Amino acid sequence: MLIFDSGIGGLSVYNEIYNKIPNAHYIYMFDNEMFPYGDKSSDFLINRVNSVIEAVTKFYPIDLAVIACNTASTICLPSLRAKFSFPIIGVVPAVKPASLLTKNKCIGLLATKATVERTYITNLIQQFAAHCTVKLLGLSELALIAENKLQGIIVNMERLKELMQPWLGLQTIPDTIVLGCTHYPFIKTELQMLFPQANLIDSGYAIATRVYNLLNDKYKLNQIILSTSENIVLSTAYTQSVEKLIKKLSDYHLNKYHTIKV
Repeated sequence: MLIFDSGIGGLSVYNEIYNKIPNAHYIYMFDNEMFPYGDKSSDFLINRVNSVIEAVTKFYPIDLAVIACNTASTICLPSLRAKFSFPIIGVVPAVKPASLLTKNKCIGLLATKATVERTYITNLIQQFAAHCTVKLLGLSELALIAENKLQGIIVNMERLKELMQPWLGLQTIPDTIVLGCTHYPFIKTELQMLFPQANLIDSGYAIATRVYNLLNDKYKLNQIILSTSENIVLSTAYTQSVEKLIKKLSDYHLNKYHTIKV
């Protein structure tokens, strides 16, 4: 199974899937050469993501792919599904669950700039949260903050507070906040400190359930013996940051690393 993101934020989705299906063989691929995706054009991302996935398939057989990146999912899924024969699951911001949880009918959708600008998001809100006020905040910088935290760099709370000021200054603060980027669950604790009364939700569990149901229908997962193959990490560039991350990624049962040039 392939889990793909621009960076290591997709580990939040991978972790949910792994906890539900520990006996699968995983490849976690991140395109750090072009990170972050949140400030890239749609045309660039469609070409890039298709090229990265194609490069992976040249070396590894893929039964299912999860695009664990909200930005890439809102832009690239149609082209990916047209190009590849295996099932491809995208990550959708949890607007529907948020609309059911909110008490004050004020929802915050926190995502990258590229995600909040998509017509897809407008349609999602109209479909599931038309009865609510939905505040959009596009902050690509948060993905970098989350990446740094995973590498052991403490989150600068003053800077985070500055970034979140558009909501902190509202008369009605969202009581339910959708983490619309897979990086953001890694700074959930810090965001919760700024919004102590809010429910912070993401799509990880829902995606894991979707993956489980798809694979279970095909393979009967309870009958599969635990995979003895090592789970693999791939990236598009080998950097000092990647070198630091490799040891940490073993905590996620990802033990073998390779670089794939795209």
